Amino acid sequence: MEALTLYELNGLVKQTLELTLDSEYWVQAEIAELRVNRHCYMELVEKDARGVGIVAKARAQVWANRWALIKPMFESTTGQALAAGMQVLVKVEVTFHELYGYSLNVTDLDPTYTLGDLARHRQEILRQLAEEGIETMNKELPLPRLLQRIAVISSASAAGYGDFCNQLHDNQRGLAFKTELFQAVMQGNEVETSVVAALNRIAEQQDEWDVVVIIRGGGATSDLQGFDSLLLAENVAQFPLPIITGIGHERDDTVIDLIAHTRVKTPTAAAEFLIHHQEEELDALEDLAGRLTDQVSQVLNDETTRLKMLANKIPLLFSTVKAREEVRLHRLSAALGNSSVQRLEQAKSGVEVMSKQLTLYTLAMMQNEQKRMELMESKLQNAHPDRILRLGFSITRVGGKALKSVDEVKDGDEIETTLASGTIKSTITWTKAN
Repeated sequence: MEALTLYELNGLVKQTLELTLDSEYWVQAEIAELRVNRHCYMELVEKDARGVGIVAKARAQVWANRWALIKPMFESTTGQALAAGMQVLVKVEVTFHELYGYSLNVTDLDPTYTLGDLARHRQEILRQLAEEGIETMNKELPLPRLLQRIAVISSASAAGYGDFCNQLHDNQRGLAFKTELFQAVMQGNEVETSVVAALNRIAEQQDEWDVVVIIRGGGATSDLQGFDSLLLAENVAQFPLPIITGIGHERDDTVIDLIAHTRVKTPTAAAEFLIHHQEEELDALEDLAGRLTDQVSQVLNDETTRLKMLANKIPLLFSTVKAREEVRLHRLSAALGNSSVQRLEQAKSGVEVMSKQLTLYTLAMMQNEQKRMELMESKLQNAHPDRILRLGFSITRVGGKALKSVDEVKDGDEIETTLASGTIKSTITWTKAN
């Protein structure tokens, strides 16, 4: 069997399509992405019955000559520009190119078709959030003055996450930031549950973070549908920390972009936002430090001047005080001379009186002490061991130590008993406690 080249196979597909299909078809689809560069390039999608998952996708283009007619006609009829998220009814030619593959040439568009499911879906979510009274809750949170502890929700492999970290940590002012990645799926059907789970993990340790950043980098507009979720929007709107979104699409706003505290275009822009915020705080602190330094310098200068003025006044004040005190001393000296003789006579009389009183007091004290000593001597004699022994008492010792309790001896111990008339040595044969 002879093999075909890829070019030959693609040519066969192209020929088969041209022979089999009609020249044009009216097709219902939703515009997932749209960009204009003289020609208009679109990505058309069809979603499943739930309006979430994409079941079909095709590239389409409106060449410049047709775009010049379709654009004004659509805008004059609908009152708005053709944009991503709109449901459209387009007339297309099916084309297949050996190099560029399958695409659709749009030749006409029915302007009576209104906003597509995507746009209506977003509007419905925003309406429900407004009814719940939570649409602006996250926007109303104050940004902390210091945004240094950043919880990042992204995919570890996303280029946007790497760009964000590089931009943030390599800033020119050398500002310090702490970042931690809370991994999540950032496109497809798992976006809702994955991002909500990441928010829940951050909420469990919210005191450790100043702000949350949700970033993903670029990609097709159709990949953003996971961020148009009521559950995710409710979590973002009511989250206790400010949330910054940098989803990575300049042309498209998702629901969480609209209800988050701050929306920036890209992950890099999110990093720049944080850096700029910290630079403003740093500039404010440096300005305060400068003004404080100036004020301290002014106070020091003022106090130095005041001290110099006081120092200049000291010699004059000293002379005045010295003269006043000399006059006072002269007066005191004169008064002292007049009263010295009188005071000496009074003191002499007082000494004589005190001398007599002291003699009488001393004699009385000596007599009292003599009586007290005699009484103490009598008590000591009555308490002397020899007298106590003569009264019939004895002292029992074991090992030279006076015995106070039967518990201090055991059978076989030798004891010594002292009486008034002599000493007895004994051996313990039994003991009995009272």
